[in-house]
Amino acid sequence: MPTPSRRDTARFHAAGSALIVAFPGDGLPEVLHWGADPGPLSGDALAALDAANARQITSSALDIAWPLTILPTERDGWQGRPGLAGSAAGAPLLPGWETRSVERDERGFSLIAEGAGLRLESELRFDAHGVLRVTHRVHNIGDGAVALSGLDATLPVPARASELLDFTGYWSHERSPQRRPLVFGSFARETRRGRTGHDSPLLTILGEPGFSERRGEVWGVHLAWSGDSVYRTDRMPEGASLLGAGELIRPGELVLEPGESFEAPAALFSWSAEGLDGMSARLHGMLRARPHHPRTPRPVMLNTWEAVYFRHELAPLVALADAAAEVGVERFVLDDGWFRGRRSDNAALGDWFVDPEVWPEGLHPIVDHVRGLGMGFGLWVEPEMISPDSDLARSHPDWVLGPADHDPRTWREQQVLDLARPEAYAYVLERFDALLTEYPIEFLKWDQNRDLLEAVHAGRAGVDAHTRATYALLDELRERHPGVEIESCASGGGRIDLGILEHTDRVWGSDTNDPVERSRIQRWTEALIPPELIGSHVGPETAHTTYRWTDLRLRMAMTLFASAGIETDITQFTPGERAQLAEWIAEYKRLRPLVHAGELVHERGTDEGCLLTGSVSADRRWALYRLVREEMGEWGLPPALTLPGLDPSLTYRVRVIEPLSAAKTRDVVPVPWIAAGEIELPGSVLGAIGVRTPLLAPASALVLEVTAV
Repeated sequence: MPTPSRRDTARFHAAGSALIVAFPGDGLPEVLHWGADPGPLSGDALAALDAANARQITSSALDIAWPLTILPTERDGWQGRPGLAGSAAGAPLLPGWETRSVERDERGFSLIAEGAGLRLESELRFDAHGVLRVTHRVHNIGDGAVALSGLDATLPVPARASELLDFTGYWSHERSPQRRPLVFGSFARETRRGRTGHDSPLLTILGEPGFSERRGEVWGVHLAWSGDSVYRTDRMPEGASLLGAGELIRPGELVLEPGESFEAPAALFSWSAEGLDGMSARLHGMLRARPHHPRTPRPVMLNTWEAVYFRHELAPLVALADAAAEVGVERFVLDDGWFRGRRSDNAALGDWFVDPEVWPEGLHPIVDHVRGLGMGFGLWVEPEMISPDSDLARSHPDWVLGPADHDPRTWREQQVLDLARPEAYAYVLERFDALLTEYPIEFLKWDQNRDLLEAVHAGRAGVDAHTRATYALLDELRERHPGVEIESCASGGGRIDLGILEHTDRVWGSDTNDPVERSRIQRWTEALIPPELIGSHVGPETAHTTYRWTDLRLRMAMTLFASAGIETDITQFTPGERAQLAEWIAEYKRLRPLVHAGELVHERGTDEGCLLTGSVSADRRWALYRLVREEMGEWGLPPALTLPGLDPSLTYRVRVIEPLSAAKTRDVVPVPWIAAGEIELPGSVLGAIGVRTPLLAPASALVLEVTAV
């Protein structure tokens, strides 16, 4: 006899992921399962699954079984961090939800529920790649004000998800992984920087013990938001584990008057049975499917910052543009120093007028010269900031984002402009609309060089208002100038998230162009973002962030899996070095259709101190791999290198791409197959047994192209 259903239970699914949800007669639904798709289930099977997972009643606990809903609170019996928190008339929000409507399809559902003077609109829906998007929106339909302090998206994970991976970091050392056991209790990883932050968790990933790049079951969440955030885990003795994220709401920041509403940032949940790369493949597929995802080849750019810094003079910049065009650069970006009074980083932010002393004819001479060489022109801007030493600050000191009785501490000798203030917003919009109208600018490097501290807008905590105003400003400029691409830079990688990427076209991975440091930064940025959206440049031979000297070929090799560019004074390069640059750019242009559309694969390499990154085409007939040795390893003779992601049934030709390899080796005799130039092997051998590689010295790289024969 089939087990009678206690509740209406449904399965939602996409791309091998599934969500099984029980809908009660009253109250919010409960997620019974998120992870591997068990396949089609009959109504009887769903009812039996629901019954088999019914909560037990234990000693010294609630007298009746309690549901773990999509928005758990104490009213449900949940004793971890609440999904919804706040107050109305001084009393805590503990709604007894009554569902008004539910809409379903095979990928998910949306619902409307009401309780305690609130209307809740929730949606849980898979995209075609199996990424589950969770959103909650609350409306105040009561008679009094409601103060919100939390509205998190959460999903249950199984007990075997017992290891946690997330990230931390600092300027020029972003996305440093940290891994630890998941212990009992409710833990919140808060970011209070007013922007995503160099120490952003980026993703919170739970997995089976020992999960790795290509192996193990993992569950992860990313919050698509560029302000303060909370990433949370709850592992409770009552047999429940939750993973979730939400906006960090400061006291008094979000007070909903009658008729007002708040939509929490979307939380994106991704599951994989194939380790971290499997999770990333889903997220990359989701991003690449967006209607506004870049469809044209990502141009090779030259940014002037580490070439000239604030030394803006026409003749050297013309020479730099000539050299850039000669080696194959496609976009020339004029960085900081072009606007009125900007001779250093301690003045003039907000005075967005071309400096007549430096540029007496405006930017037209350099713009016209660059475009005459066949390159596009880009410009650095920092619209969200204001220097205390600026005409704007002297005219409008009240436009600084901060308390009424004092200004926040300065950071890089600048403050934040209160973009949620209509007059400030209108001023910035007018200035940049005018610049984009006067000059044929195709790219803005949109920087944001400080955290938001004491961010008070109109007497209330203002991070949420500032973040949403920034999004609106970006959107309005893009609507007026649809051909302009925008990069999100925040003193390097301080604002990398899928919230800002809804309004921009790429992110700047880090302010460090040290290729050894970039190896780790790039790898973990790729956990969330595909390479065509991550800027990475060939910098000077001595990095200005780490003072490390590196070979030109290593610097070029490190830009392969990225949106590539140059950021150094190539007019000082020797003819031989310029020839190397030109050869690298030609190879990059040939390979970018693969790198910017293929599936990324990673392995830690032959031994400790190595990292293998690869991109494999959808048909598995073409692949590119880069092996980087960051430091000395434990092997005197490295084990054979396996190449993941290939089709075992195909035979491949493997060859070294010499112009992109910086293979300083400690070998006495070269590896025979490399000395011969290439080798042919079945994919089954390359994936399971591998090939010998040179004993790379630290700060060296080997680049392999693999093609089906």
